[in-house]
Amino acid sequence: MWTVIYIAPTAKIAERIQNRLEGEGFLVRVRAINLTKPQYEILVPSGEVQEVQEVLGSILHM
Repeated sequence: MWTVIYIAPTAKIAERIQNRLEGEGFLVRVRAINLTKPQYEILVPSGEVQEVQEVLGSILHM
């Protein structure tokens, strides 16, 4: 099961987050939502949510 951990406002931000998380060894999916005002869900396996949130916090505060 995949869990949404973040909703990115642009494709560029979603791609940056995806690349950083994959660089840390996590499986990541990006899914476009809301086609009128594009946003992107960042999803990870449910079992990795806690670990990913720690890494995501450091990514977002850079």
